[in-house]
Amino acid sequence: MKVIVLGAGVIGVTSAWYLAKAGHEVTVIDRQPGPALETSFANAGEISPGYSSPWAAPGIPLKALKWMFQRHAPLVLQPRLDMQRLGWMAKMLANCTSAAYAVNKSRMVRIAEYSRDCLDDLRAETGIRFDERSQGTLQVFRKQEQMDGAGKDIEVLKADGVPFEVLDRAGCVAAEPGLASSADRIVGGLRLPGDQTGDCFKFTNNLTRMAEALGVTFRWGVSIDALEAEGGRITGVRTDKGRLTADRYVLALGPHSPQLVRHLGLKLPIYPLKGYSLTIPIEDEGRAPVSTVMDETYKVAITRLGDRIRVGGLAEIAGYDLSLNDRRRATLTKSVTELFGGAGDPAKAEFWTGLRPMTPDGTPIVGATPIPNLYLNTGHGTLGWTMSAGSGRVLADLISGRGPEIEADDLGYARYVKGTKSRESGKLSPANA
Repeated sequence: MKVIVLGAGVIGVTSAWYLAKAGHEVTVIDRQPGPALETSFANAGEISPGYSSPWAAPGIPLKALKWMFQRHAPLVLQPRLDMQRLGWMAKMLANCTSAAYAVNKSRMVRIAEYSRDCLDDLRAETGIRFDERSQGTLQVFRKQEQMDGAGKDIEVLKADGVPFEVLDRAGCVAAEPGLASSADRIVGGLRLPGDQTGDCFKFTNNLTRMAEALGVTFRWGVSIDALEAEGGRITGVRTDKGRLTADRYVLALGPHSPQLVRHLGLKLPIYPLKGYSLTIPIEDEGRAPVSTVMDETYKVAITRLGDRIRVGGLAEIAGYDLSLNDRRRATLTKSVTELFGGAGDPAKAEFWTGLRPMTPDGTPIVGATPIPNLYLNTGHGTLGWTMSAGSGRVLADLISGRGPEIEADDLGYARYVKGTKSRESGKLSPANA
C-alpha cells in the first residue's frame, strides 16, 4: 500500500522504516529541513524501559502544590487560561490513583521493553551507530523517603519480570564511579541493568538514510495544512507544496497531533510538556557518568553520550511556548554539578528546549482510529526515544494486517472512548481518562 507518515521525528522515522520493511511504499512529510529537529533533537538520551512511569502517580497532586514554592521544582505550571490544559490536567489527576498507576506503568513498561528488543534487533541487522551504550540506568535517591517510596515501582518491575538492583550508597558509587565525590549527597539507588543510552538525533538521521535506501521518500520543508476527508475516510493531505494522497495515513506529529484531527471529530488527549536539556563537553572522564543517572529529587537524567554529557528533564506546563528559561537552566546545572562536579563546564553547554506530547495516563496512542485509513503513533511524552522502535513495529504490523508480537489493544485511541471497539481486535476497550 501507499502510506504517508506525517512527521519525521524518531517516531515518524521508525514508523517509516518498519512500514518499508513490510513492503509498503512510504512517503514522510515534515516542515523541517531534516529529521529529528524538534522534540527528538536533544532529549535526555536514555533508553529506559524499566524507568517507564506515568507522571500521573499517587501523591503527585500534593507534590505539585509544594513544587509551586520551590526554586528548583521538577514541575512548573505557568499561569494562563487554557481550556485544553484544564481538561488535560483533570484527566491526569483522575489517573493519580494506585490502581491507575499500576495499570499505566505496566503497559508502558510492556511497550518500552518490546521497543528495546526491537532496537537490539535493528542494531544487529543494520549496524546503526548512535553513541549507544548498554550499561543500565541508576536512579539515585537523596532522601530515605524517596528510597522507601520506590516500593510501588519495584512491585511493578517484579510483576513484569524486569531485572533491578536496590543499591546502598557504596553500590551506587560502584555502578557509577563518577559519584564518588558526591556520595554523601545520596542514600541509595535503584539500578535497572537492562536499560541503554544513545543519541536520538544521531539515530534518527542514520535511520533516515537507511530508510531512503529502502525506497522511502522524505519530503522536507513541507507544511501540512489539513487532512481532507470524505465518506468517512481520509482522501488526502493538503500542504503548502500541493496535495498528496495515499491508501493509509500515519499521524506522528507529537504535540501538534491534536490540532490536525480535531475537525475530524477525534479528540486526542495530548498536551505539550516543555522539557529542557544541557549538552556539556566532557573535560574529566573520571568524574563523568558511564551511563544514565536519574536524579530523583529534580527529575533530571544525566547521560553519557560519547564525549558529551546530556542533562535533560523537568516539565513546564506552558503551552506551545519554546522560549529558553534561565531558571530551568539553573536547575539542570545544579543537578549535574552536585552529582558530577568537575566532569565538564556547564557554562560551555548547549541549552535546548522541546515539547513532549504527553497523554494523561502516560501511555502513547498507537494504532487505528475510527477513521478506517488513519492511524496514530503519538503521545509518547518523555519516552519517545525509549518506545520508538517498538511503537513503529507495532504500527507497521497493524497496518499490514498482522497481529503485533505484544498485546497492543490497550495502546490505541479506543481506550479514551468508552464502549468503542478496537478494529484490530474487535474487543471493547474501557476508557482510561
